[in-house]
Amino acid sequence: MKSTKSSQNQKSSTSENNELRSKLGKLFEDSLKDIYWAEKALTKAIPKMIKNASSDELIDALEVHLNETEEHVKRAEQVFSIIGSKATAKKCDAMEGLIKEAEGLMEEADEGVMRDASIIAAAQKIEHYEIASYGTLRAFAETLELTDAISILEATLQEEKNADETLTEVAVTAVNLEAASESQD
Repeated sequence: MKSTKSSQNQKSSTSENNELRSKLGKLFEDSLKDIYWAEKALTKAIPKMIKNASSDELIDALEVHLNETEEHVKRAEQVFSIIGSKATAKKCDAMEGLIKEAEGLMEEADEGVMRDASIIAAAQKIEHYEIASYGTLRAFAETLELTDAISILEATLQEEKNADETLTEVAVTAVNLEAASESQD
């Protein structure tokens, strides 16, 4: 009897595991739709940041990351293909808010170094959101054993981390120093 009961518990546990994976799979796909929308929105937002930036280092960093962001859109489409779903964007309220905040900061800041500092601050908030999103997606992919997706998501996660580090470097070696010397009027 014990072996039958144990066998039934294993079946029940396996059944629950499959159900959890199914629900996790749906959460994975919904999260992918969210970041897909975010990346597509950023391909429109980053050029505005570039246009408003004055620091050559910041412009270069943003241009590099715009190219990476365009690649992130393609990678998200690859992940959709891996899971057998059509690439569909679902509006990301968080990214929409971060982009609106960036636009507001650029509008409010004086041209030049203060606007550059504002752009960096806004861009780093965006990067941190993306780092959290891709880290979560990668972890879900690992649990769901989506081996091909894991490497794609990891590559994007590393680029997001590198972009954040580059923005920090631009801020602490140039922009923030210059901004600190500007007096309040």
